[in-house]
Amino acid sequence: MTSLGPEERRLRREAKRRRIRRRRIGALAFVAFASLAFVAGLVASGALGGREAAAAGSTTTETTGTQTSETTTAATTTAATTTAATTTAATTTRATTTNAETPPRGRLGSGSAVTLAFGGDVHFEGIVRSKLDASPTSVMAAIAPVFKKADLAMVNLETTVSYRGAPTPGKTYTFRAPPSAFRALKAGNVDLATVANNHGIDYGMTSFLDTLRYAKSYRFPLVGGGRNAAQAYAPYRTTIKGQRIAILGASQVIDSNLISSWTAGVGKPGIASAYDVGRLTAAVRAARKKADTVVVYLHFGEERHPCPSSMQVSIARSLIAAGADIVVGSHAHQQQGGGRLGRAFVDYGLGNFVWYSQNSSASTTTGVLEVTVTGRRIDGYKWVPARITGGSPTPLSGSARSAGLASWRGLRACTNLSR
Repeated sequence: MTSLGPEERRLRREAKRRRIRRRRIGALAFVAFASLAFVAGLVASGALGGREAAAAGSTTTETTGTQTSETTTAATTTAATTTAATTTAATTTRATTTNAETPPRGRLGSGSAVTLAFGGDVHFEGIVRSKLDASPTSVMAAIAPVFKKADLAMVNLETTVSYRGAPTPGKTYTFRAPPSAFRALKAGNVDLATVANNHGIDYGMTSFLDTLRYAKSYRFPLVGGGRNAAQAYAPYRTTIKGQRIAILGASQVIDSNLISSWTAGVGKPGIASAYDVGRLTAAVRAARKKADTVVVYLHFGEERHPCPSSMQVSIARSLIAAGADIVVGSHAHQQQGGGRLGRAFVDYGLGNFVWYSQNSSASTTTGVLEVTVTGRRIDGYKWVPARITGGSPTPLSGSARSAGLASWRGLRACTNLSR
């Protein structure tokens, strides 16, 4: 029998505590429902009347996890009790997920501005793994305040998260991290990650399924991958300040001999492939119907190239035509330019973010992209320059910050994007 690591044992203990809490909540809800049903029966039969009936028929219930309370009258007791009994313990501090469908609205949605923050490639190899093992909360401590200012923050998780599996034969670089990687991301104020990239299944499908399982245990949402194609191409949906946000992930970089085995299908786990542009644009159009803002995070481009390839330009235009408002990406291991494309915003390459490579200035030049949007309107965008030091991104200040901003703005020259 394989021995469990400390992180696996901790996750199992937490899962057991959650199951106990759910059973207790269910028992309390049953007792409350039975009591209120009894009182309602007395009221209906005339056993209680006047103020006594009113007092008995009114109750204040604190719902689990949502930190709210409701006061209900006898006429709405049953409905309110059912709501309290079915409220889950999932609480989101900044981005509240919802699946509710509402009628289409105008271009500005709810009319409120939302700021989305994006970082580039993240893995936990080399010096980063040493930091993770010593203290998960330290890995992104320097950049965490930047992400905290945003309404939602997202990165590319370029690793499998598992203890199992074997490196894919023939791959030069293969990445794997322990489940504490999700603790590091959450401590860094990251709300969401895409797993659609050329390292998401480095240690086989078993390790990829472990990634999905551990993410669920940590209540950390992922896009761009799933147990089947429907999950892999599905958007993450959240409502922020009344704005319905939909975010998708996909990869246009997969080793040619692995495209078929790694791409999610009917009943087949895998990642969302951007090689099938028609499938991806269909997913964007579907997301558009129920969202005020649609974002696509792609893994695309050519390594070590500061300018976007023709494939990058083509797919960005196709996604925008299908309804995307923001298209961002990574893979080149250095920054590429960003700017406006019509009414939409595109950033072709965010560069490395949490990364072990220290072999060039380009590979350690990084930052956070902030895009403020009101529905479909791009209100503005901002680059927060940083430098990867010891594997972790650290914001720049003073003259170094000014130089970082100038460098990032200069990358726009070869993109055909506007300011």
